[in-house]
Formats: sequence, C-alpha cells, structure tokens
Amino acid sequence: MSENDNQKPTVNLDAHRGLTAQRDTDARRHQSDVRADQDAVREGQHLLEKHLFAGPATTWAEAAEKSAYLLRLFAATGEAQDPRYKQLIEDTIADLLRLARDPA
Repeated sequence: MSENDNQKPTVNLDAHRGLTAQRDTDARRHQSDVRADQDAVREGQHLLEKHLFAGPATTWAEAAEKSAYLLRLFAATGEAQDPRYKQLIEDTIADLLRLARDPA
C-alpha cells in the first residue's frame, strides 16, 4: 500500500464559498502576487545599485550604464513628466547606449 492510497481526495474550497468570498479570496491572492513581484523588483534594484555603487566606472559603457540608470530614476519623478523632458531623457539614454557600444 503506497502513501497516496492513504490520502483523502483534495477538496476545492473555492467551490463551496459564496461569490463574494471567492472574489475576496481572489483579491487577496492577487495582492499577494503583486507584493511578491514588487519584492522581486526591489531586490533586483538593490542588486543593480550595489553593482553601480561598487566604484568608479572603468569604461564608457559602465559610465553610460550609471548615467542611464540615474536618468530613469529622474524620469519616474513628477518633475520629469513634462513631455519635453521625457523626450530629452529618452534621447539621452539612446545616445549614451549608442556611444557606449561604439566609442569611436
């Protein structure tokens, strides 16, 4: 007799709840997923910043990476929402990345 023979069948509790309770449960699950995604983004940002703050850039590509990161941080602020600034930020990041690839 295996371990699976002693287990009872799984009960789908969602099927026994009312519609409101199911919606509340779905909302809690969604919030949990969102929190997990936000935690992963924060961890990724922390690791990136650790890399960027490790020391001075030794190549133009590293300097461009740091500059682009700072521009993206600024782009997320209220001051940077002016369409002219948004375009300037996008153009500058594109220039930095292009020039870092081909410094000549």
